[in-house]
Amino acid sequence: MTVLIKDIQRNAGEIIRIEVSEFKGKELINIRIWYLAGRDSSGNDIYKPTQKGVALNLSEFHELRDGINKLEAFINDKAADTIPEQPVPLIAGDYSDGIPDQETPDDESADDSGETL
Repeated sequence: MTVLIKDIQRNAGEIIRIEVSEFKGKELINIRIWYLAGRDSSGNDIYKPTQKGVALNLSEFHELRDGINKLEAFINDKAADTIPEQPVPLIAGDYSDGIPDQETPDDESADDSGETL
């Protein structure tokens, strides 16, 4: 069973499709890019899915909504020309050059001379 939630026109040849689908007996939130593959004999667009996207368990919806709410706050802060607050990433290795606009935990343990306290 697949339930279409929303199609978002990305450009002339792609849409972002949000749907709830079933895979191996589990219901998933599927957010995926679909491309325009052609038209049928009636002239209707035919879209096919790409591998670009993400599938989340329904149980992860609240985390997704929380992330979207934080994204909205980020966009509002940016529009107001303020520096948006950023959480510490779960995997610090994602930011080998440091977290943008934030001190790393190691920076907090050093005094002005660079020596660890």
